[in-house]
Amino acid sequence: MGLSAGVQRHRFAIGVVITGLSLVPLAMTKAAEQRNWLGTPAPTQQTKPALSAACPAPANPDPLLGPRTKMPGRWIGRTKAAANLSIVVMAGHADSQGTGSSGTPGYAVDKRRLPPMQAGIRDELFWNRQVQAAVVRLGTSRGLTIRSYTPPSITILDDDNPGTNWSRAKAWSARGEYILEIHFDAYRPHGFGSGLIPAINRPLNSLDESLGQAFGRFPRNFRGGLGGPRRGIGILEMAMLEPPLEDKLRDQATRSQTVNCLAERVVDALVKGVS
Repeated sequence: MGLSAGVQRHRFAIGVVITGLSLVPLAMTKAAEQRNWLGTPAPTQQTKPALSAACPAPANPDPLLGPRTKMPGRWIGRTKAAANLSIVVMAGHADSQGTGSSGTPGYAVDKRRLPPMQAGIRDELFWNRQVQAAVVRLGTSRGLTIRSYTPPSITILDDDNPGTNWSRAKAWSARGEYILEIHFDAYRPHGFGSGLIPAINRPLNSLDESLGQAFGRFPRNFRGGLGGPRRGIGILEMAMLEPPLEDKLRDQATRSQTVNCLAERVVDALVKGVS
């Protein structure tokens, strides 16, 4: 999610939209809040899911994700998710660049003064997108009913604009689809660690439970109930965007494998949640 301590999720009413690397005028306003190497054919959903040998197994502390959140999430997902449940994967902050909810720039940019991965967007969105694409690609190969959603602009100032993650999630969640939004948390001491902030608008199910077991659990009413979860979005904080994970993501020699390992963690949890 990438918010520093004390920073509330709000959007500033600004009159620009960042498209690619340029700034284009936009007549909208906004308020409030937030390669995978598939290689050989992946197993189908019906086979026993397993992380590839190249990816570190989950542990505590986790060699891939780092620390889990220590927030007291005590919820349990009890409703059984259907095997063919439609899953929509979104990239967090994909429609809020240049606002007060752009996501974390990451340790490398903030502390090491390295250039961002892509001009015009925060590093968190860059990595959210990478993991989003890998999750959908790998999830499809594992037999999940899964797709991605990308907003029409990376800056949409009106929360209720029909193209935002929030608006699409609200509509799709209402018809029973499962919405998962990929995030990276801020670096320490501002970040909390990995974990799922589950949806608020529906009963929690076996997908929520499986992701909670794999990544950790934030309180369901984290920060009083975020706008995304109120609209049916499960916010998955992959990890804090800091070394050593951030270094592995930025290093071209380890980037693809690291993104793929993160995606495998997500997809493995999703497959278990519908199995």
